[in-house]
Amino acid sequence: VMHNHYHIVFHIDRDRAERWEPAEVIRRWHKLFSGTALTHRYLKDELMSRAELQAVDDRISQWRARLMDISWFMRCLNEAIARRANQEDGCTGRFWEGRFKSQALLDEKALAACLAYVDLNPIRADIANTPETSDFTSIQERITKAKNTEGSNPAHLLPFVGNSVLATPKGLPFSLKDYLELVDWTGRAIRDDKRGAIPQNLPPILERLQISKKQWLQMSRHFESRFKGLVGAVEILKATCHKLGYRRTPCLTACQALLS
Repeated sequence: VMHNHYHIVFHIDRDRAERWEPAEVIRRWHKLFSGTALTHRYLKDELMSRAELQAVDDRISQWRARLMDISWFMRCLNEAIARRANQEDGCTGRFWEGRFKSQALLDEKALAACLAYVDLNPIRADIANTPETSDFTSIQERITKAKNTEGSNPAHLLPFVGNSVLATPKGLPFSLKDYLELVDWTGRAIRDDKRGAIPQNLPPILERLQISKKQWLQMSRHFESRFKGLVGAVEILKATCHKLGYRRTPCLTACQALLS
C-alpha cells in the first residue's frame, strides 16, 4: 500500500469456487451485498416453489461467476476504500483517478518478478530502507510471522510451497527462504546508494529460474512499465495469445528480452 495507490497479486482458485455448495455462494455474496428476499428464504430452508428455486439457481450462477471475477473483486475493494476515504475527508465525488490495470502472470519468472516488484515498492519510493521496515507489505508480514512462529504463514496470504513439481501448486512455487534472500538482495541493489555495494553472489532462486542479474534488476525496477497485459516466457505468451484468439502478441519484445 503506497501513499496514493496500491498493488495486489492474487490467484483465482476457480476449482474451489466451482465446488462451493449453493448455500456457500449465497453466504459469501451476502457478506458483500444484501442479496434478495428469495436467497434469504433459501438459507432459512423455507418452502419454495419450483419457479422460486429456479430463480435462486439463476442468481447463484451469476454470483458464483462474479465471486471469481477480477473486475467485481476490484469494484468491491475500491468502492469500500472510496466510501471510507470520502467519509474521513468529509467530501463526495470520484475518489479513484481511473480503472485498475491488471497483468496476467503466466509462469514462475513473471510471478517472482512481480512479487518482488510489489514488495520492494516502498524501498524504490524511498519510504523504507529494508523489506522488514516496509509497512503495509506482504513481505513484512511474512518476515514478522516467520520470526514469531517458526514455519508458519499469515493466514490471508498464499504460502510458499517450495519448488513444487505440480503444474498448479496450492501456493507460491518457491521456498520462503529463497524468496526472502531474493528480495533482500534486490533491495540492496535498488538502494545501493544507502546499503553499500551490490552483492555479487546471485540468490539460488535466480539460477533455478535462469534469470541473469541484469535481467532481474531490470524487471524488479520497471516491471509495471515494461510489461502490459500478459507476462511470461515467449513460448507461453504465444500459446496463451493463441488460446485467447488474439491476432497479435502483446509485450512480445519485453518478454523476449527479459523472460526468455
